[in-house]
Amino acid sequence: MQCSWKAVILLALASIAIQYTAIRTLTSKPFQLCPLPSPQNCGVGGPETEAPFERGAGGGGGGGGGGCDDYPYFSSNATRKTHILVLATTRSGSSFVGQLLNQNQDVFYLFEPLYHVQTTLIPRLSHSRNAADRRVMLGASRDLLRSLYGCDLHFLESYIKPTPTNHTTDKLFRRGASRALCLQPVCDAFGPADANVEEGDCVKKCSALNMTLATEACRDKRHIAIKIVRVPEIGDLRALVEDPRLNIKVIQLVRDPRGILSSRIETFRDTYRLWRIWRATGRRPYNLDLSQLTVVCEDFLSSVSTGLSHPHWLKGKYMLVRYEDLARNPLLKTKEIYEYLGLPMDKNVEEWIHANTRGSSEPSAKHKFGTVRDSAANAESWRLKLSYDMVEHTQTVCHKVLQQLGYRAARSAQELRNTSLSLVIPDSNSCRVIYLEAQDKRRAKLPCRHQQHRMDKKM
Repeated sequence: MQCSWKAVILLALASIAIQYTAIRTLTSKPFQLCPLPSPQNCGVGGPETEAPFERGAGGGGGGGGGGCDDYPYFSSNATRKTHILVLATTRSGSSFVGQLLNQNQDVFYLFEPLYHVQTTLIPRLSHSRNAADRRVMLGASRDLLRSLYGCDLHFLESYIKPTPTNHTTDKLFRRGASRALCLQPVCDAFGPADANVEEGDCVKKCSALNMTLATEACRDKRHIAIKIVRVPEIGDLRALVEDPRLNIKVIQLVRDPRGILSSRIETFRDTYRLWRIWRATGRRPYNLDLSQLTVVCEDFLSSVSTGLSHPHWLKGKYMLVRYEDLARNPLLKTKEIYEYLGLPMDKNVEEWIHANTRGSSEPSAKHKFGTVRDSAANAESWRLKLSYDMVEHTQTVCHKVLQQLGYRAARSAQELRNTSLSLVIPDSNSCRVIYLEAQDKRRAKLPCRHQQHRMDKKM
């Protein structure tokens, strides 16, 4: 009896080890390394990759350990899929960017599948800096992303609660945000002729999601795009990016931290209640959780610094996009994104941009996760919502990343409210736009930052 508690602990530890081993085995099986028919598919860098794929432990041409015949996706995919990863944070415009990819008929899109990982493993995690929590979340996230890029949607079932019955569930987070999951063969309510299926209509008219049909739909698409907001930094995904079985292209979306804070205050009213009190009273609550702001800036700074340092493992695989640039010139910036991805931009994408960036009085335009809005007006709307002392505090704690990303500080309450003076320094691709607005050919010959400086002085 004295040793019974030790036996219970040992049994528990053994059980955990067995479950972890089983999960890792299930995750890795669909991704066993197999020789591909084309040398172009043998590495992350195409011709630069010299080391060939090698078979698993069985080795050889036909024996042992399960060969390529067991994994047809990786042995027959001669026109290799592009695996697109939108890396962002909440309220940064990521839903909008996701839809720019979702509207492409060749793309299978998933909206934040890591939501299920977080709610299952660390239910109350928001901005945890606990090292153990971070390792658990990141390890599970990388494994799930790797499986999803291989169109193994069944692995996602491990994290959906309640557990799907017969591979069928109605609990997939934001299922309606994925066009492929709202059309045939996944959903019989809509067909190829239904170009734009509203998310609400999909949820109402489509029956429970069959994960087997979803897997088939994924395999039928030429490319896969996944949006995530629960991985802090690009460095956390290095192992995924370097995996030669994948063809990862990362789009890191950033937004002015002042705009993110304002949007979160409006959207997550309970979580950001103390911030709303500060805004309403002009007095900062003593128990305000400042990490809700500082963590965003720290993660941006670390991630963007890594991306812009051009490490070898990100060569040709990283694009930094500011939400403000996309909001002001959505069509131009979307074309740049598609050029980076090496994909043609079909007419559905362009039509969706025209329909969703010019403002709307529809109720969906005001939904907290909606994408219908006047994108240009929305880019700096935070300037009319935050108090100057809140903005000043944000500029103090986030000054490094504001400077790095090209955001100007507001030096007074008057300057904050003067929306004719932009606080966003244009990127190099915006020179033409500045010229058109300024109607001054002399400025068009200057670098963008100098143009903005001159315009600011004149204002």
